[in-house]
Amino acid sequence: MPSLRVNEIFYSLQGETSRSGLRTVFVRLTGCPLRCSYCDTEYAFHEGRSMEMDEILGEVGKHAAHYVTVTGGEPLAQKHCLLLLEALCDQGYSVSLETGGAMDISKVDGRVSRIVDIKTPGSIEESKNLWSNLDWLNGNDEIKFVLTDRADYEWARSVFEERRLGAIAPVLFSPAQGMLHPKDLAEWILEDGLEVRMQIQLHKLIWGNEPGH
Repeated sequence: MPSLRVNEIFYSLQGETSRSGLRTVFVRLTGCPLRCSYCDTEYAFHEGRSMEMDEILGEVGKHAAHYVTVTGGEPLAQKHCLLLLEALCDQGYSVSLETGGAMDISKVDGRVSRIVDIKTPGSIEESKNLWSNLDWLNGNDEIKFVLTDRADYEWARSVFEERRLGAIAPVLFSPAQGMLHPKDLAEWILEDGLEVRMQIQLHKLIWGNEPGH
């Protein structure tokens, strides 16, 4: 029976993406090859326990939620993540995957909504971007930039325009908490008429940085 190392499984409101505000079960897997400057889940780098697939599905099923998000860490760093995503889809859930953009997404089940980060210079992990992932995205997926300052914003704007990301999938711009004020980002987007969705982490406005939300 396939097993994965799981940091936590919890029931909350989705705080990001176009699913923001929806009741969601989160499966946070342990481990990540990246060390972003603004990381808010460092506890998921190593902490967790091994769980068999049936046990994970059983925990998810305890909550009456239609939406499930598999996150991390970096969930795709575990090879059995692909089997978990497929199993969740087979169970009838609407599944999303939050991935840092450094791992190949080509084999992810087509029913999954893939939320793919593009790492900015301010993240200090820009060199890890796997640009070929863009070839696999469609309108069911989303592209996310977490921005630390004005330079990050200008870099992301250039990538958005030069790679015509708006024609590939919805694009999200998010301010890194404590590094970029949301008002500044909002004003820059308005000034430039940029066709992106700005998002603020709803769960942090409600619960702060508590794990399990």
